[in-house]
Amino acid sequence: MTMNTYKITVGRGTFNVRDRGNKDGFPVVMLHGWPESSYCWEAVADFLNPSLRVIAPDLRGLGDSERTVDINAYQKAELAKDIVEVLDALQVDTFFLVGHDWGGIVAQEVALLVPQRVKKFVIMNIPVITNVQGSLEAMKVTQSRGSFFLWYQYFQQQPRLPEAMIKGNEDVWVRHFFGKEGRKGIISPEAIAEYVRCYSIENTPATAASYYRTMRLDTARWTTLGGRKFSMPTLYIYGNEDTVIIPENLNHIEDCFDSIKIEHIKAGHFVQEEKPKEVAALMNEFF
Repeated sequence: MTMNTYKITVGRGTFNVRDRGNKDGFPVVMLHGWPESSYCWEAVADFLNPSLRVIAPDLRGLGDSERTVDINAYQKAELAKDIVEVLDALQVDTFFLVGHDWGGIVAQEVALLVPQRVKKFVIMNIPVITNVQGSLEAMKVTQSRGSFFLWYQYFQQQPRLPEAMIKGNEDVWVRHFFGKEGRKGIISPEAIAEYVRCYSIENTPATAASYYRTMRLDTARWTTLGGRKFSMPTLYIYGNEDTVIIPENLNHIEDCFDSIKIEHIKAGHFVQEEKPKEVAALMNEFF
């Protein structure tokens, strides 16, 4: 099933939204990561309980949402304000919230910003921003291995380099990150082609890089959040073959939530695209 798409303009900008359209269903807000778009939730939506209304916005600078040049707009707390304003415009009050990769970070910022509106919370393959100790332990392990798997983050933080080298090479750039799962068709060719299309939109190498160029500002904020707990029931789904989000990122994670359940799936980083049926089943049970 392909979800409906539409553009919505709010005070903070113009955003593309995928929507199941069943307005009587309880909303599930799903936030994608990099280098994807909201299309990454299509396969999962096929297996989700049909009574749920899936609402999946494209984050600023990705998908078909606006390409804002101002780098400050990509601080994750700012991206969370985008999502809340879109939901306000859609008259969505309370909702389940799901996030993967950078979308999982933005989802955490949403959950801190409007905790009373988030009834249940699902995050996948992303550090917990209030887990200062776990993040430090994961960083030490990553550094001991030469930080090899983080090369793309350092690359995108360089001034003008992504803009110069990615433009015209979007197909090679995007496909690289989906690895053997993309080459074998485990992650659908249609999905990857859609991400290549979106990355080929003017200014995307810069706006996508802004997610990484703001990491210094984001990290400074997150170091102040140690000890904060997420109050809503939470499910953490971990694709345990991920090379970037490593098991040490999950150390001390139970200390960050009033209630959390952790589920491991044999998959890589893009767990919801590699195993959509299994991910949807866990969500259906949790919701």
